[in-house]
Amino acid sequence: MNRSIPRFPWSSRGGAARPLAGLLLALSIGAAQAESILFVGNSFTYAQGSAVMQFNPDSVTDLNGSNIGGIPALFKVFTTQAGLAYDVSLETVGGSGLDLHYNTKMTLINKPWDRVVLQSYSTLDASSPGNPAKLIQYSGLLADALHAQNANVKINLMATWSRADQTYLPTGAWYGQPIDQMAKDVYAGYLLADQASDRINGVIPVGLAWNRAMDEGFADANPYDGVDAGKVKLWANDNYHASMYGSYLEALTVFGKITGLDPRSLGANESAAAQLGITQAQAVAMQQLAYEQLVAPVPEPSSWAMLIAGLAGLVGWSRRQARCSST
Repeated sequence: MNRSIPRFPWSSRGGAARPLAGLLLALSIGAAQAESILFVGNSFTYAQGSAVMQFNPDSVTDLNGSNIGGIPALFKVFTTQAGLAYDVSLETVGGSGLDLHYNTKMTLINKPWDRVVLQSYSTLDASSPGNPAKLIQYSGLLADALHAQNANVKINLMATWSRADQTYLPTGAWYGQPIDQMAKDVYAGYLLADQASDRINGVIPVGLAWNRAMDEGFADANPYDGVDAGKVKLWANDNYHASMYGSYLEALTVFGKITGLDPRSLGANESAAAQLGITQAQAVAMQQLAYEQLVAPVPEPSSWAMLIAGLAGLVGWSRRQARCSST
């Protein structure tokens, strides 16, 4: 059953945020009935390549029995510290898109969840990088099925980051483009999927939060030429998946979007950062970055407008495909 989660004042853009007040407000509902949330995704959700993958696996339910903690476990610890009660589950398969989950995992997924986070393949389509058609189709099919189980379910899509290997290596689909472009293109694809279904409740801008971290000088932008002094590396050693820093920023952005609470309310003493070896200063900086991204207007430079215009026809096509597939 859905319950009402208080929204922190940072969601309105006037005035300064008040983290302590928001935290106290959240703590006041700590005894409320737990809200169920399911994370569906791949290695970008379970944090392959970093210590986050095995972070607190006993705190969440891995529906595939793989004993994974990942981003869902970080979300769980954040919400517990905020005084919120969530029953967190995950269903993840490495290298997968939402089509695999819809076609092979519905016996695990198709239940009356309160919240669901869907994350698809990192390039939108493994065989056609940058093409959102499959994402649009299968996010819509999953949303329809989940809505049939619980008409009040809230479903968010999680748009992921620019892969350094896709940008800096000649074999990459985004080779020669700025490092922030892949994340922008991925986000645009997720926006199209959101717009194609009235049962999807928005996009979590994880990749744009990564862009912000690089733009503001917190994170290094090119791991292939070394990591600049005083900066963190958001990618794992494969320059593909997220490091513990990238995963922590990912989870903070998810936390803020799902709960409506200011990530800065977690503060310097946030416990997951301490467990992972992230310094207090780094934790606070990433909380600030997540906050800034969540309150920022969605950017639509001309390149995005051109991309969306070129792909808009796929929305109608995917809707027709979804209707055909469900009959």
